[in-house]
Amino acid sequence: MNLSKERFLDICHFKRPGDLCMLMNYSFSGQTLENWIEQGAPKEIINPGFLEDYFQFQHIHHLAGENGVLTLRAEGKEIHPKIDLGHNITAPPMIDLGHGITVPTETRSPIAPAYEPRIISEDEHTVTFINVAGQTVKYIKEVLKSDWGMPMYLDWPVKDRATWNELKKRLDPNIPERWPSDWNAFVQKMNSKSEPLALGVGGFYGPLREWVGSERILYMFYDDPGLIEDMMEQVLYLEIEVIKRVLKDIKVQQATFFEDMSYKTGPLISPAMVRKFMMPRYKKITALLHSYDVDVIYLDSDGNSNELIPLWLESGINSLWPFEVAAHNDAVAIRKKYGKDLIICGTIDKRALIKGKEATREEVMSKVPFLLEQGGYFPSVDHQVPPDITFENYCYYINLMRKVAGLEKLPF
Repeated sequence: MNLSKERFLDICHFKRPGDLCMLMNYSFSGQTLENWIEQGAPKEIINPGFLEDYFQFQHIHHLAGENGVLTLRAEGKEIHPKIDLGHNITAPPMIDLGHGITVPTETRSPIAPAYEPRIISEDEHTVTFINVAGQTVKYIKEVLKSDWGMPMYLDWPVKDRATWNELKKRLDPNIPERWPSDWNAFVQKMNSKSEPLALGVGGFYGPLREWVGSERILYMFYDDPGLIEDMMEQVLYLEIEVIKRVLKDIKVQQATFFEDMSYKTGPLISPAMVRKFMMPRYKKITALLHSYDVDVIYLDSDGNSNELIPLWLESGINSLWPFEVAAHNDAVAIRKKYGKDLIICGTIDKRALIKGKEATREEVMSKVPFLLEQGGYFPSVDHQVPPDITFENYCYYINLMRKVAGLEKLPF
């Protein structure tokens, strides 16, 4: 069954209990898919459009890129036009830095224009470069080529108020690079799509962390709260201006925040800080979204966010992903606690799929029948599908999910 806008909203509004909607999960590393081809998967599975059809995933079109970060600049032909892969799937092109090193043109940061990437140094095994987000990163070359794993972060563009004032120039909502060159054609194209539309509305912790660094940003909340306030106010201004311009012309079904503000045992900053610095701004964004009849407001944050869920709900954010099981997120307990106030996405422990079919079955049956029947649930693996999940185990997982929902098996 295709994912129409009406069906998507009905699931979000708990009107279709038992309806299995597995959203297209972009978190498949290249290494995972290459392993699967070696294990017998069709070679075309490397293409996101084929992958979507093969596993019968459903699709949401993100106006601001797959990570849901507010920029819109990736749609502008004069910047870096996306590559059309067919099946309504697009992918960001890569920038060739030479020496066999290519990097994506997109960034999770809502800056425009992006920084010009360049290699700083390399040796036989590693390469250090400045990426399009202005971060200095060091990669093991094999990790970079396989698209699996993270770099070592060495430096970030914002260190103090002077460097913030320089980056701030890249957060102008009116800069032409942020917008499609033919706005009317873009509006017509978006409004004609049959699948649900989602608009990235940035975040307040996530973008700042991308500019300042994880450790430095935590000290900055204490050492220079005035600078934090200034940064968040500029982000708020950008988000509000873009939301107003987009939603005046385009009807979306979902808005998405990117935050990543928790780790395995709890939030990276205290709930008191979230309430002080972020909640007043969250509320301004969600109130604006509600004025345009957007009431599905999604937030992406890894780790254990149990202490933050009540604050997000109070702020008007009602959909969360990915509920990582290794971070002690119990989706069944969370559903029982918050009922229909919260749309739950993710929840399937990737480690179970690594262990094998018996562990996968135990994981799925312990939560999916209950959550699916409750409604307001979009199941997926709880973050990226790692290379050590075999193709056979993943196919078993897909068909087990379909069996729970009373659907026919797919002929893998």
